[in-house]
Amino acid sequence: MIYPQDFEHKIDFTVIRDTLLQKCSFAIGRERVASLTFLTDYQQIQLLLAQTSEMQAILHDSSVAFPVCTLYDMREEVARIRIAGLFLDEQELFHLRHSLDATLQYIRFFLSLEAERFPYLSSFPLPNGLSSDELAILQRMLTKIDTLLDKYGNLRDNASTELARVRRELKSAQGSVSRTLSSILKQAQAEGLVDKDVTPTLREGRLVIPVPPMYKRKIGGIVHDESATGKTVFIEPQQVVDANNRIRELEGDERRERVRILTAFADELRGQIAAIQASHELLGDIDFLHAKALLADELKAIAPQVKNEPMIDWREAYHPILLMNFRKQQKVVVPLSIALDSQKRILIISGPNAGGKSVCLKTVALLQYMLQCGLLVPVREDSTMGIFKHLLIDIGDEQSIEDDLSTYSSHLRNMKHFVRYADAHTLLLIDEFGGGTEPMIGGAIAQAVLLRLNEQKAFGVITTHYGNLKHIAEDTPGLVNGAMLYDRGQLRPLFQLSIGQPGSSFAIEIARSIGLPETIIQQATDIVGTDQIDYDKHLQDIARDKRYWEHKRQQIRQKEKHLEEKIAHYDTEISGLKAKKREVLNEAKQEAAALLQQSNATIEKTIREIKEAKADKERTKAARQKLEEFKAPLLSPHKGKNAPSSTTKKGKHLRTVSPQGGTEGGLLAIGTRVRKKNTTIVGEILSLTDKQAVVAFGNLQSTVSLKELEFVSSRQAKQIAKPTILNRSSNSNDTLHARKLSFARELDIRGQRADDALIELMNYMDDAIMVGAEEVRILHGTGTGALRQVVRGYLQNLRNIHAFHDAHPAEGGAGITVVEI
Repeated sequence: MIYPQDFEHKIDFTVIRDTLLQKCSFAIGRERVASLTFLTDYQQIQLLLAQTSEMQAILHDSSVAFPVCTLYDMREEVARIRIAGLFLDEQELFHLRHSLDATLQYIRFFLSLEAERFPYLSSFPLPNGLSSDELAILQRMLTKIDTLLDKYGNLRDNASTELARVRRELKSAQGSVSRTLSSILKQAQAEGLVDKDVTPTLREGRLVIPVPPMYKRKIGGIVHDESATGKTVFIEPQQVVDANNRIRELEGDERRERVRILTAFADELRGQIAAIQASHELLGDIDFLHAKALLADELKAIAPQVKNEPMIDWREAYHPILLMNFRKQQKVVVPLSIALDSQKRILIISGPNAGGKSVCLKTVALLQYMLQCGLLVPVREDSTMGIFKHLLIDIGDEQSIEDDLSTYSSHLRNMKHFVRYADAHTLLLIDEFGGGTEPMIGGAIAQAVLLRLNEQKAFGVITTHYGNLKHIAEDTPGLVNGAMLYDRGQLRPLFQLSIGQPGSSFAIEIARSIGLPETIIQQATDIVGTDQIDYDKHLQDIARDKRYWEHKRQQIRQKEKHLEEKIAHYDTEISGLKAKKREVLNEAKQEAAALLQQSNATIEKTIREIKEAKADKERTKAARQKLEEFKAPLLSPHKGKNAPSSTTKKGKHLRTVSPQGGTEGGLLAIGTRVRKKNTTIVGEILSLTDKQAVVAFGNLQSTVSLKELEFVSSRQAKQIAKPTILNRSSNSNDTLHARKLSFARELDIRGQRADDALIELMNYMDDAIMVGAEEVRILHGTGTGALRQVVRGYLQNLRNIHAFHDAHPAEGGAGITVVEI
């Protein structure tokens, strides 16, 4: 039981729900967030916590890459095709393809994980929620869609024989019209009827020529439109009218064939709707689970130990919303530690106003509710949380004009409800218990209600200022006092809960700190009496002393922990040094044995040569010289180690490049591999002067300043060449997918120098081939034709492309090169 109905609003759980919604990327996942509810089944709660914790571990595991998928909710669209004759259009079919692919990607990912490392994988919605037959259906549908659609979501030409024929004829007709129009346009330009930079354009789906109004009768044809200024009319020459009509007919044929293909595929899908819908629901479950893990990361939340009984034993518990808000403001949240068990079930918290009593209460309410909704919570790992069947809350001013209820009346109505339903499995959360009425009567009623709730074995956290409630908590089994600590020296709250003694309201100190006249404070002291003032002072002294000794104990714990860490560190280092010593001694012994063996062999050989030489002085001298040469490096092993070595290199043109002009120590000569700074294109030097070099970058020769060149060794050249291959073969699916999405099918190099344009073109074509682009456009303009020549020269020797040609006149003509890959 959750009471009252607006429980989530009162404890700010609505903020948690909204944060979860933002972390979902799928409509069905957001539906799961909306249906999040309070659970009391221990096994179900444990399973949800374990699944979320496991998903969190998967996301943190650097050895695996969680799939990044584009998800679309296609339930309504798929349900629509239950009616014969209806179909999914190309975009809808493309979105369905993404959803099917996402399902299979997730399944492959989860199946690739090791069950020993992630024991709760068997309970995940995917892949365990679909049968092998359903998986086969999804794969079959995905394969079929890929035969119909290209990677941009358009029907392929080969989706049917008829579609291929119609598109072939359509392309031919469009080419014929384009050529005829180009001829007419050139003639009109030659006669001065239209400007030199005018190109054919489209109006109402028909290719037309822009012409000044004064010359419209010079070009026979149909006027389709005119510009907003009236300075241009768009004429369809008579020579292409019939051809354009044929194009419109073929476009109609193409449209009808597309509808026929999509309708036929919808007939195939109709029998598989149940499997598709099931996969969508499971995708929603995974999206929801993923969002819960992301929320846990943001809150630094964990799955604590959970007991199937009512209890609380929390260490360093944080209020989640304060944690999120304070982190943005770079403030520190003071954690809460609290314990309730069968002997101390109801905690009575007292202390100053604005000291954190209500925050403490809401922290308990919110974290307990989150846990029993299956969410991880921000507590220390050694915390233990119990399960309650009822959460009853009385927080805030519930005055109602409509029901003619005062604040106190509304509190009494809540107390009536609590007394009626509270039991040993109930957690009560009451703020300002007994407030809102005359203190004597209010305190008495609060005391009577508190004793009844205690008799009913309920658990609870209650805040109050009433002294009588503090007194009975000291003497009544089942009740325990708690205090929100306050720094009396600096007159500020510490927002720390201390369990075991009641708290002071610090009313006199706070009144004095805000500047209330001392005469009034003294008069109030006299009215209350010295006993009450002394009681408050004793409470403050106890709180101060306890805080002091708690601080001392914490310091001792930290020092002990630091000492243990140092000891462990030194033990590890000593063990490492011993192992290293053994390793060095073993290596030295092996080297000494090898050296001894080699020395003996050399000496024996020298003796043998001297014996064989007998009295031959020259041969004896030579043998002794060899022995001396062998001994020299052994007696002085470091001699000559740093001596400079010299290398000579043949070549008429040889340059040593300074650090400012290239890699230090790099040698530039004819045939040397080099690259321009900040590029990855490697070229070869063809000729060389004191300041410049002619370098061949592929088929382009370029004159480059030596200061712009970097020496490239053979090893570096191989490493530079590797990334493209590695990216194609080993990049994760999500990285390649991201590059596909960001890849532009058009490169604009107009206005660039030939050298820079070629380098940009090389990089662009590498990317185009890697992402699998079927067609790209290179915008180089007409101008002098130099860039066009550079582009065509490079493309002519590129093996990975199928063909290249000018763009359609209506799309830029000779100023654009279309590359088919």
